Amino acid sequence: MLTPTRSTPSARPATALGFLGVLGLVAVLGLTGCSQGSSAAASAEGSGGTGPGTTTSSSPTARATPTPATSRPPAAASVPVAQRPASLTIASIGVSTPLGDLGVAADGTVEVPSNPSLAGWFDRGPAPGQQGPAVVLGHVDSTTGPAVFARLGQLRQGDPIVITRRDGTVVTFTVDAVQTVPKDHFPTAETYGPVPGPALRLITCGGSYDHSRGGYQANVIVFAS
Repeated sequence: MLTPTRSTPSARPATALGFLGVLGLVAVLGLTGCSQGSSAAASAEGSGGTGPGTTTSSSPTARATPTPATSRPPAAASVPVAQRPASLTIASIGVSTPLGDLGVAADGTVEVPSNPSLAGWFDRGPAPGQQGPAVVLGHVDSTTGPAVFARLGQLRQGDPIVITRRDGTVVTFTVDAVQTVPKDHFPTAETYGPVPGPALRLITCGGSYDHSRGGYQANVIVFAS
């Protein structure tokens, strides 16, 4: 259930091209590497970004590396600046973080929060409150300790997730489900595919950390609406 407060712009349907473009990034987002490296893709067991409008920041090294995309990245979604997310609050697990914009890097990989303490919104999809699944990525940990989504997997059905947009309006989502899935069985269509109304997906790494196999072997996905 999604509850907007104050004046909320009407939901803008995502185009078929937009959805196909997002689905084409499954090699990056769906099968996130979560291996030891200098940056992180969608990243905990139980289970990064910067302030609004940015995607880089000096920070402790996060334990994850995105996987190269296998298709041409879609163009950035045409989302008015005022409707872009500014911050994320999840009181039940103690999360309060600014949200930066995350796009696609020159090498075809998805940009990820460079600061493990902050999360970011994937700007190739809908913004929170628009029709379709808005996707927010964050790290589960770094080489120095827990990161912003360390407790993501502890969320339970019915927990509220609050997004504040840059115009000051607030959109509240409610957790529908939390899944931990192996990277090679990522539910692409369910996560990024079209939905009837506004939805939210929070993604981080999960499962066991196996250095010999490249890092975390699963993803934690929160489905909310």
